[in-house]
This record gives sequence, C-alpha cells and structure tokens, in this order.
Amino acid sequence: MKNIKKSITELVGNTPLLELTNYEEKYQLKGKILAKLEFFNPTGSVKDRAALAMIEDAKEKGLIGEGSTLIDATSGNTGISLAALAHANKMEFEAYLEPGVTIERTQIFDAFGVKQYDLSEIPGLENMQTEGLVLEKLIEGFKTLAKEKDQHYVGQTINDANRMCHYKTTGPEIWRDTEGEVDIFVAMAGTAGTLVGTGMYLREKNPDIQIVGVQPHPDSRPEGEHFTGHMIDGVLPIGRVDKKLIPPLILENIDKGFQMDEVIDIYAEDAYVTAKELTRTDGLFLGTSAAAAITAGRILASRPENAGKNIVVMIPDNGMKYRSTDMYK
Repeated sequence: MKNIKKSITELVGNTPLLELTNYEEKYQLKGKILAKLEFFNPTGSVKDRAALAMIEDAKEKGLIGEGSTLIDATSGNTGISLAALAHANKMEFEAYLEPGVTIERTQIFDAFGVKQYDLSEIPGLENMQTEGLVLEKLIEGFKTLAKEKDQHYVGQTINDANRMCHYKTTGPEIWRDTEGEVDIFVAMAGTAGTLVGTGMYLREKNPDIQIVGVQPHPDSRPEGEHFTGHMIDGVLPIGRVDKKLIPPLILENIDKGFQMDEVIDIYAEDAYVTAKELTRTDGLFLGTSAAAAITAGRILASRPENAGKNIVVMIPDNGMKYRSTDMYK
C-alpha cells in the first residue's frame, strides 16, 4: 500500500492549473488565464505550503519540538494551516487575528482548539486602525510576547522559509505544468512569500517573464481616506505606498533579483463581481483575494500585446470561508 499517506504533511503541494475557458469566452479575452488552484491543499489554501516549510525549518534548527506552542498573526488562512500542521507534528498554535477575519475562520479555529487574540493586544499595535499595520511594530511586539510566554514566533512576514517553499515547489510546478510556456505571473501579497518565491524561480527560468503584483485600491483599504467599507482581507499594499507598509520579504529580496513589472490596483467591489461571475462561468467558488487576482488577470488578458500569452494567476483559497462576507450576501 505504497500510496497510503501517513500524515497531512504529505498532501501539501502539486495543485492543478485550470484554464478559465468560459470566463475567457465571456470577456473575449485574447490571453489565456491559467488559475493555480491552491485550495486543493489539505486545509484549503496556499498557506499550507508556508506553514509546513516554516515548521520543518524551525524543527531542523532545534527551535521547536513536540509540545511546542507556535504564535503568529493571521487573517485566517495561515493560522488554520499552522494549527493543522502543528497538530500533525504534536504541537499547538495560538492565533493573533488581523481585522476582517470571517466568522467561518473563527469557527474553524474553535474546532482546532486554537486560542484566539486580537492583533491590537500585541505591544505597539494599539493604534493599528488609524495608522495601518506597521510591520516593524508587529514583529517587535511578537518577539516580546514569545520571550515572555516561552513560545515560538513563526514570523511568516520575515521568515525566509516562507519564500523558499514557493521557490522550491510552487514555481517548479507552474513551470512543469505549462511546459515552460508561462508569460505572466500574477499574485496578491499578504506576507509576499508566494509572489516573491514563485516570481524569483520563474524569472530565473525565463528572464522575460512579467511578474505582476496585485493590491487593494486605496479606497478598499481601512486606512484609506475614502474607504468604502469593503475590503480584500489578508493582503497588503505592495507598491506606491510608504516603504514601512511593504512586506519585508519584498524589500529583502530586491537586491537578490526580485522585481515586479507592474502593480495593479483592484477595488474590492470589482473583486466581488468577479467572484460571482466565476461561479456561473467556470463553476469556481472563490475568496476575495483570489477574485481580485483574477480581475487583474482579466485586465492583462484584454491587452492587445498579451494576445496568445499564458497568464498564471495564483488562487490562494476558495470561497468557503467567505460565505458571511458582503461578497456573498
């Protein structure tokens, strides 16, 4: 019985690519949109890759072992992945929740027995709602908490194992499944591990590939002057903003060759429309960030210069954890 798995850790990765043929037909797109369906991972999101890599890296370094408790900030998906994969390694996880976490995600945390705290409880983040999420303050606050509680701060925002897992797995999978015929790679960014790691691998294979980042429009950010009340949760701005708001994994890898060719702003409301369209065109039930990335993919695929090109879009999860949000009301 060589194909029987012994742990969910063996089920992470090797997710499929799906061309959105009906969506392409609806919009008469000249480029092809190839969706990398990360909800085929064990807990239903791309974050399983990073969670597994960061746990294995910390184990190899002797930082954690059976009985350890891990802590980190999460909008839901990373925390769920860390909870599941920690349990598979006989460990525990405690979550510090970012704004916008859905009811479904907190229910999943409850099912896993995860202790949950508000992000504002971290030292230095008391004014987060008005000044935005300043990552330097978050990191320092977590380091203080981990030391006080004798816990392990996973540090997904600064942990290079996050980036490297995508360099080692996600990028090679895309290159393999497109047989090297990928012209544009599109992704949103929370920690930016997916965008940076996958992008760096693909650019090494093809220096002419375009790497396109996607971010919420300023009006779809809680700290925005004209915030509409609708947001794309779990992601951060990655361009045309103060440097202190950009994910460290982007800044730390610019000197190593990472570069985006373009950053596209997407309104949350437009992502909501795309999500509902895809249920009808291609039978996909997606979350907000996935729908926003597809919206950007459509913009790219509609440009005359991209006719015939393969545009790979990262789909971090499906819509099951978003049923209570404005997008599906």
